[in-house]
Amino acid sequence: MHKQATTQGEGEIGSVLVIDDHPLYCEALASAIEGIFGTDDVRSASCLSEGMRLLNSRYLPDLILLDLNLPDVAGLNGFMRIKDKNPDVPVVVISASTSEKTIQALLGAGAAGFIPKDLPKASFSEAVRTVCEGKIYAPPGIRRTCVANDDSQDAELVYQRIEGLSPQQSRILNLICEGKANKQIAFELSLAEATVKAHITALLRRLGVRNRTQAALLVKEANMVSGLQ
Repeated sequence: MHKQATTQGEGEIGSVLVIDDHPLYCEALASAIEGIFGTDDVRSASCLSEGMRLLNSRYLPDLILLDLNLPDVAGLNGFMRIKDKNPDVPVVVISASTSEKTIQALLGAGAAGFIPKDLPKASFSEAVRTVCEGKIYAPPGIRRTCVANDDSQDAELVYQRIEGLSPQQSRILNLICEGKANKQIAFELSLAEATVKAHITALLRRLGVRNRTQAALLVKEANMVSGLQ
């Protein structure tokens, strides 16, 4: 029977799930985690679907390390699916992309930390220990920005609102993010321009923004475009 999660408040880590599609990096992470916590229960998955299969079993890790861009998902969408499945398990995102807006969106959506892939081993150890103490870890220099930025707290809400769009509205929102005008959208989707305008009015209302420019900025800042495609 799989080992159950330890009490996170105690700062103990008995089991860790690493989701990363690079075998060598995944192996290096597992080795580092074993050295830090003295645990031999470090499991790995090379894609989100494989990680979700593990989490859908009775396996309950104490910590999840998640690559931001995987073969079957990219952006905030993958993180949200993991977090929705195990809301009480801290999820640390690890990525080579260190966009401040991306980090803000992830921390605002509930990530326990963000670790750049080029972080030195000693700093990595400090980062995961910080998370296990119940704190949030972000790269030096942007912690205050991420925590203090009120807009970042809306990232999860944006995701939920986008999930509620109809398939046609989602396609139109994708085209808006690509900079397409109403006439171009109408042509690509074989719709009347008046129909496109009606869809845009509805999706703007759902997203809580005033115009298409704000909608595109909101989606891009939350790193959600890939989750809509």
